[in-house]
Amino acid sequence: MPDNVLTTEARAFYCRTVELLNESNIPFLVGGAYALQRYTGIERHTKDFDVFIRRGDYCRMMEVLSASGCRTELTFPHWLGKAHCGDDFVDVIFSSGNAVAEVDDEWFEHAAPGVVLDMPVLLSPAEEMIWSKAFVMERERFDGADIAHLIRAVGHELDWKRLLRRFDRHWRVLLSHLVMYGFVYPAERSQVPDWVLSELMRRVELELGPAVETERVCNGTLISRAQYLIDVEKWGYRDARLAPGGPMTQAEVEHWTKAIER
Repeated sequence: MPDNVLTTEARAFYCRTVELLNESNIPFLVGGAYALQRYTGIERHTKDFDVFIRRGDYCRMMEVLSASGCRTELTFPHWLGKAHCGDDFVDVIFSSGNAVAEVDDEWFEHAAPGVVLDMPVLLSPAEEMIWSKAFVMERERFDGADIAHLIRAVGHELDWKRLLRRFDRHWRVLLSHLVMYGFVYPAERSQVPDWVLSELMRRVELELGPAVETERVCNGTLISRAQYLIDVEKWGYRDARLAPGGPMTQAEVEHWTKAIER
């Protein structure tokens, strides 16, 4: 990302953040637009800096940044905090908005080396970027193009077995993106191994016939926090984000939903 996109103050803040984390030995990954550029070559001019950490390192990281003069906040306890310096801020991410794609050891084991703002850093793995972005299907934001661009650029290098394992019981979400990928890039369909699509289609075939599920659950809330609220608030569907089986508490869902208005 060109330096001239950033103000002098923002660049200095981001660089100092990286330096502080390195000095404090807090493991972190850089994601967002910087990682996307590394894999795809796409430059996206954003006004924030995405840092991915393990949940267990959150408090220590915020103590370090707060001591340096930043104003910190736990914006959403289930996945995101922010550190502010003037008008600039760093997103401190330890999960995803639906709480499915939590940052764990594998993010770090498969991180890619990169250079951001002239500093050597580790970047979020492409597989985990696809996993977390795949669930972003809001009315105002859809990350499907990012996924298609990632597959076009590095599909032949992806650990598809790990990616399938990451999606687990949400494999239909991955399949939906792969079907669209073949539509967007018909000449580059080979970037997705045949066995991956065959395996996913086999799962579809196994589900053909009358539905065996007895519970009326709406998984739509895992891909959009706003567009399926009517299903769980008025139509009697269980919210897939909630226990049992879901990754979020009622309080977390309510806080995440209330923020839609902002």
